[in-house]
Amino acid sequence: MAQAPHLVVFSGSGISVESGIKTFRASDGLWEEHPVEEVATPEGWQRDPQKVLTFYDQRREQIRKAKPNAAHLALASLEAAGFRVSVITQNIDDLHERAGSTSVLHLHGEALVARSSVDQRLRYPLPKGGIALGDLCDKGSQLRPDVVWFGEAVPLFGEACDLAAEADFFLVVGTSLTVMPAASLLRYIDTATPCALVDPDAKALTPPGVLAIEAAAGEGVPRLVEHWKRVGALTLP
Repeated sequence: MAQAPHLVVFSGSGISVESGIKTFRASDGLWEEHPVEEVATPEGWQRDPQKVLTFYDQRREQIRKAKPNAAHLALASLEAAGFRVSVITQNIDDLHERAGSTSVLHLHGEALVARSSVDQRLRYPLPKGGIALGDLCDKGSQLRPDVVWFGEAVPLFGEACDLAAEADFFLVVGTSLTVMPAASLLRYIDTATPCALVDPDAKALTPPGVLAIEAAAGEGVPRLVEHWKRVGALTLP
């Protein structure tokens, strides 16, 4: 029996913003009106852990209120139709999972998870509530957000590269391809593998050899997915 076609999706903030989740914008250096150095770096954590914990508690509430949009749902429906779909996301929300996608790799961590500040293997789901000062891991250390901050290593990057190399089609959605090392994933795709980028500014962002689809994620992704379902293969439209 032939193996199901494997779509690998690389998603960024542009897919979540359509669900009402505000995102970090590098152009002004602010994230929800906070300088990123204060809330998304190890140094900010050392200076004022309470500010960091409060910031991510607010992000969690925003995420919990948000709902998957047409792009998330379309990708999940493609998986339900028998295609193999692997999502690599820069986003710390759980909208891909709530839409129904079952293979999601969070490069930059997950907002709805706490982890030990001394052993990143110790992770604790946060189905409700947040993290308070004094909340400790099993080793007695303060819990922190399970988020990769600026200046920290990206532990799942190697796994993401392996997925990219396996793709029958590589789809980039809602990312400027500027945040490293994630942006270098394109280097790991086989030269014969078709690739497309869905973004309102796709033509300005798209590298040579990549199909530019100038559309919001909620419009462009469902259109592609319907094409793939119709033809039964991961081909360029």
